[in-house]
Amino acid sequence: MPSFLERVGALPTLGLGVSTEYGAGQQAGALDPAALRRDHPDFANFLEVGVEIVKGLDDDARAWAARGWANTYHFLDINLDEPEDFDDAWLDAVRRTVAVLDPAWLCGDAGLWHFGGRDRGQMLLLPPVLVAEAVTPMADGIARLREATGREVLPENPPGAVFLGDMHLLEFFSRVAEAGDTGLLLDCAHLAMYQRARGHAPLDGFDGLSWDRVVELHIAGGRELLADGLRWVEDDHGTAVLPDTWEIACAAIARASNLRAVVVECERNAIAEVVPLFERARELVAERFAGTGEFA
Repeated sequence: MPSFLERVGALPTLGLGVSTEYGAGQQAGALDPAALRRDHPDFANFLEVGVEIVKGLDDDARAWAARGWANTYHFLDINLDEPEDFDDAWLDAVRRTVAVLDPAWLCGDAGLWHFGGRDRGQMLLLPPVLVAEAVTPMADGIARLREATGREVLPENPPGAVFLGDMHLLEFFSRVAEAGDTGLLLDCAHLAMYQRARGHAPLDGFDGLSWDRVVELHIAGGRELLADGLRWVEDDHGTAVLPDTWEIACAAIARASNLRAVVVECERNAIAEVVPLFERARELVAERFAGTGEFA
């Protein structure tokens, strides 16, 4: 089998996209991805569909896929480093969902989506422990999901207020990508949260990442909070994007030689409120790919 850095050339360039998950578009004042595509087609070249198998796909996601529009499958319910999570029933349901969506690839936060068995009462999202011993189990899970679905699987750095382990997050995910022979989804907002929590500058650790493996970026709003003396950032997907996130996104776009997609995560906000975010994201991408014909 060719290596990922040989396979990545076959992945489509999706451009700018928007995210959703089950029921997001039905909330009052929420974003309608199809309307965004109609009114601003260059902002919604594709839809990143958040999937929790127990919920399935909502009508908006099914309608998007039925039109043959590009999408990606963002898993919300798999602990990649736990072999027992890959039960036959779940994998069968994932394959059926992939058949409906026909996504360009699979991706999702590579952390702890649930504690104990996969159960509605145990769902959460925590980052991985950033130690060398955690690399191989996660890489093995990525390879297993890729083999089971026939799609590339891009791990994403999860959000968090507290991070455990002695490795820098970017070094950890670089090692995971190399061990799992895969690409990466870098969430710029999540990285900004990590850098703040660890007392780092926004671009600290950039030299520790294999930038040629970064296929997708996320940009999202975050809300600064203070609780019992702890300052942290809530990953609220709102319209207030931290300056650190924009700085990271700009630097990442300049370095990611195999970049194929940028998602602005803003699914619970009205179109008028999110247009400025997409405009700024488009400016960053346009500067990086000026004259190349890519990301058009």
